[in-house]
Amino acid sequence: LQLVESGGGLVQPGGSLKLSCAASGFSLNTYTIGWFRQAPGKEREGVSCISMSGVITNYADSVKGRFFISRDNAKNTVYLHMNSLRPEDTAVYYCAADRLMTVQAMCLKRDLDAMDYWGKGTLVTVSS
Repeated sequence: LQLVESGGGLVQPGGSLKLSCAASGFSLNTYTIGWFRQAPGKEREGVSCISMSGVITNYADSVKGRFFISRDNAKNTVYLHMNSLRPEDTAVYYCAADRLMTVQAMCLKRDLDAMDYWGKGTLVTVSS
């Protein structure tokens, strides 16, 4: 049972990336899903979270209007669409899943150990 992130890489400022979080061994459709990131020398922070149905979403102020979270329960995958990327978006991005947390509560968490499942992360580097 695991979550696997993909889609990271090197992108120029102003560019876009789409991260994917795929579940293996279990169905994501009964879990709240969150994307978190940790930049070098900084604490981990919640970036965006989405409810089981996909109706309720939450975004950190720093990414509002630039990032968009979505989920495709049929594909057992959650996505983070990142636009207008900035150098300060450089970080390792993790996804996590929890059956009981609300979207708001999940995005306030920093400790992935508090959640049911989490992945190993994918590196996003925004640089010219």
